[in-house]
Amino acid sequence: MNSTKNTEETAINIPESKSTKGKHVVYTATTTATPHHQARWKRGVGIFDFILRICALVAALAATTTMGTTDQTLPFFTQFFQFQASYDDLPTFTFFVVANAIASGYLVLSLPFSIVGIVRPHAAGIKLLLLILDTVLVAFTTAAAAAAAAIVYLAHNGNSNTNWLAICQQFTDFCQRVSGAVVASFIAAAIFIFLVVLSAVALRRH
Repeated sequence: MNSTKNTEETAINIPESKSTKGKHVVYTATTTATPHHQARWKRGVGIFDFILRICALVAALAATTTMGTTDQTLPFFTQFFQFQASYDDLPTFTFFVVANAIASGYLVLSLPFSIVGIVRPHAAGIKLLLLILDTVLVAFTTAAAAAAAAIVYLAHNGNSNTNWLAICQQFTDFCQRVSGAVVASFIAAAIFIFLVVLSAVALRRH
């Protein structure tokens, strides 16, 4: 690994002495700036990247497990009907679980690459790879969270124009859990956006 060093030359005028009387003497002092401070900055960015990935992993896992285990059955039923609400009743919530599960798996697999970025702060290839994949996951998790948020809104408020009934007055536990899952997914998406910005800044200063 080749490291570049910045050199600076400074011209210093020295007053005349007996030995240099009548002569104009210019001494040039050369100073070398070591890149250690830049390496420390990149290592700090790498450590922050690792911490953010763990936080995003926690948020994505919380969204996946909360939504994937959401199921409520009302205590009353008729001879022909049993009132039950489950996440897999709606394809949007199923997509939400799959998307956040994929994001969780990706974050687990990205942790070793993040550690390599800490050990080798000048490795630009790894940062570029993570930047591209993080950008893809931003779109993926945001789409899942936004779609689920629309369904949660209808569950809370309904829509008389399309005959959507507000079910949260009956299925309170169901609505609370899916709402919490959506919030956790938006948190994961926000962390992904911050990771993209952080990687872009680190590559720009590489």
